Amino acid sequence: MAPHATTPPPMPHSTPIHPITVFASSRAVVAGRLTEATIVVSNVTGKITSLFHSVLPPTDFPEGTSYTDYSPNILLPGLVDAHVHLNEPGRTEWEGFWTGTRAAAFGGVTTVVDMPLNAIPPTTTVENLKIKIEAAKGKCWVDVGFYGGVVPGNASELQGLVKEGVRGFKGFLIDSGVDEFPAVKPSDIELALKELKDSVTTLMFHAEMIPPITDSVGDDVQRAHPPVAPSGPLTHYSTFLDSRPPSFETYAIAEILSLAHLAPELQLHIVHLSAIEAIPMLREARAKGIKITAETCFHYLTLAAENIQTGDTRHKCCPPIREQSNQDGLWNELLQDLNDGVIQTVVSDHSPCTPDIKLLPAHLAPKKPSTRKPGHDKDCNSCSSSEGEEELAEEKGDFFSAWGGISSVGLGLPILWTEGTRRDANFSVEEIVRWCCKNTAKQVGLEHSKGDLGVGFDADIVVFDETAEFCVEPSTMLFRNKVSPYQDKTLKGVVRETWLRGERVFTREEGFVEKAGPKGKLLLEPRKVVQ
Repeated sequence: MAPHATTPPPMPHSTPIHPITVFASSRAVVAGRLTEATIVVSNVTGKITSLFHSVLPPTDFPEGTSYTDYSPNILLPGLVDAHVHLNEPGRTEWEGFWTGTRAAAFGGVTTVVDMPLNAIPPTTTVENLKIKIEAAKGKCWVDVGFYGGVVPGNASELQGLVKEGVRGFKGFLIDSGVDEFPAVKPSDIELALKELKDSVTTLMFHAEMIPPITDSVGDDVQRAHPPVAPSGPLTHYSTFLDSRPPSFETYAIAEILSLAHLAPELQLHIVHLSAIEAIPMLREARAKGIKITAETCFHYLTLAAENIQTGDTRHKCCPPIREQSNQDGLWNELLQDLNDGVIQTVVSDHSPCTPDIKLLPAHLAPKKPSTRKPGHDKDCNSCSSSEGEEELAEEKGDFFSAWGGISSVGLGLPILWTEGTRRDANFSVEEIVRWCCKNTAKQVGLEHSKGDLGVGFDADIVVFDETAEFCVEPSTMLFRNKVSPYQDKTLKGVVRETWLRGERVFTREEGFVEKAGPKGKLLLEPRKVVQ
């Protein structure tokens, strides 16, 4: 275990009888390629100790060895979701380590990296990071890393946070929607760049700024005020979309690029890129040697503005979900050459809240909780939107007043698989592994232990049934508040089992290994230079 990692004390009965566990399948994604594989895992270290590109029989291993041939299901490396808001401590009624990481494990995500907001206090000082670490201990069903925040006045804290093991930093160029995490000005960005220029880290930005001349007054990311002269009713999604045009993103990215020379060796990153208009300027910057990448999100790749119904604020986020043509452009960029694409990673940006501040109309609001067993598969025709929490009395549907954020942690693998195969019958799960495992692990400095199935890597293994389907309903949304634009949608691809460092934590048939309890580690070893 890394010297700075923390983990709950082991249970007395958790020591394996046999030294190895063996996984086999006719299909596994190893080193980014689909192949036959037999994977041998040490039950002592939780690491992969050997790997064969064929299905070896159980007779090749000592008697009593735990051996499972999962064919025809696909063995994948556990996903690394590099953008999740777990909100603990301070806003645990929105989400928490226990619920958020269980939702992750349900969907084959074995590592999440927690954003510096919307917990209280935010992760903007070493002291606040330690408060968050204490809140997380013993509650994590998957491994968890942390980002630090960049806010006005905390430049002197950044090096301390690097030494304490944060995986990177995030700042907002526009109001974040929570008072304790204010936006940065160009002068604050300059200070952060100078402070971090020689550090092994990543500096990330929520890239939206109001251009000097604009009809919008969308100065508040999550609680945006409507324009003085809105283009339509505030319950119409088109009105909200008009208030946050692509120029918000391109203007902010231009500001970041203008300052990049202050830290030429520092990796820069744009979180949740939405507007395809930003892609050419990022490509040009990369061609000039600026170290900058971008991520996009499941919702930008699968949801389109034209299909969002009046008042359905489950779809509100910032930057906004844009038109179908924009979605197509994001897919085209993702499927570029493996190393040259601007968009390298796909993440959830799981940003939940309580149902009341989503201000959903009564016909969309959650009602009574489901009694169905978690993970129960069924045809979506029998799903009912009447399952959830108590019905909200307030009928709003105002896209400007509602909280902005999409809940989807643990749903990303089937979301991408469903959309990818809809677009192209030959779409390969190798692409998802590249975007959501290998490259996300690299983004947060975990590429030598996460994101691949290889000797020396953590045995974070997912058993994926790519042909099965399920309905997104409260029993398959394990995050705390059952409010998501994916509700009642049928998704293709079911995670049958999730293993974390060689220990099974979840199965679709039996649920979580409750007796053993959470096995997730807090990933706090400082990042190192990649050799």
